[in-house]
Amino acid sequence: MKILLIEDNETIVKALTYAFQNHGYQFWAVTSCSEARWFILEHQVDLIVLDIALPDGNGIDLYERTIKPAGFPTIFLTAEDDEEIIVKGLDLGGEDYITKPFSTKELMARVNRVLVRNKKESVIQIKDLAFDMDKMTVTKNDRLVELTSLERKLLHLLVLNRNKVVTRNTILDKIWEWTGNDVDDHTVTVYMKRIREKVGDEIVTTVRGFGYRVDQC
Repeated sequence: MKILLIEDNETIVKALTYAFQNHGYQFWAVTSCSEARWFILEHQVDLIVLDIALPDGNGIDLYERTIKPAGFPTIFLTAEDDEEIIVKGLDLGGEDYITKPFSTKELMARVNRVLVRNKKESVIQIKDLAFDMDKMTVTKNDRLVELTSLERKLLHLLVLNRNKVVTRNTILDKIWEWTGNDVDDHTVTVYMKRIREKVGDEIVTTVRGFGYRVDQC
């Protein structure tokens, strides 16, 4: 996924660049309206994170005149909880907004929701793993991961519920639904072990006493 940040605060730029790149995104940052205009003319991105207050202009004007015509989904950043500015940006077509100071995890969660909602790409990125939700294929570092049909369905279940625990009982019910076979708790352990061996231990987290979780941010 390709993200463009338009923000002049150096601390925010460094923090978000590190966080997004560390989670497998292609991430660029520019610091002014003029830089943003040139970048948008030359590049395609999946989403823009746009500060409303920029040194050479207003982010809302930049959105209305340049970003919106280019068709890029946009999340606004604002240092002020200014209802009129927020409403104007959303009325013009902005996807969401977040008020400074903000949590990096919260922004990433909002970015992920917008990307899934717009469905320009159906690929969900989890660290170095990419799950194409349309093609039902999984790649790790751009190499295809060979999964059985049931393993793929179980991983798909976890990815659909990313950042949430999927209980062992839910997984048991799904295995029975998909296979029609009698299964027990040990079956879940075996399948999750096989999935981990193929996608990496760091992708699937065990929540002891509850189930399993895949974290995106």
